[in-house]
Amino acid sequence: MGNLIEIQTQIEKLQKQAAEIKSREFDKTVKQIQAMMEAFGITLRDLQQAAGKPRQRRGKAKATPVRKPAVKKVVRKAASKAGTKVAAKYRGPKGETWSGRGSMPRWLVELVAQGKSRDSFAIKG
Repeated sequence: MGNLIEIQTQIEKLQKQAAEIKSREFDKTVKQIQAMMEAFGITLRDLQQAAGKPRQRRGKAKATPVRKPAVKKVVRKAASKAGTKVAAKYRGPKGETWSGRGSMPRWLVELVAQGKSRDSFAIKG
């Protein structure tokens, strides 16, 4: 029995370590994914479609060619602006920045939880 308890304790420790590593490397990994998406011209729509059905690889014969509607070109142009940079509106005590778009970053969530005001980190001017 002592062996099983030791293994379960080790499993708990390893799961905690894995969670810590994941939280530390999350932002870095997201940035790498965004860079690759930009390099290959991949949009969120492409990812959603790929999740729904497998994309055919080059070199394989297609049963019938599918024409893309002209509307899709307009959508791609609009989607290409989705990754544009926006000026930072908030700055943290360690120099972190946030544009005010999307989810509130962890550093700001923690500071707000400590009772500080989000507006106190607003960049003036």
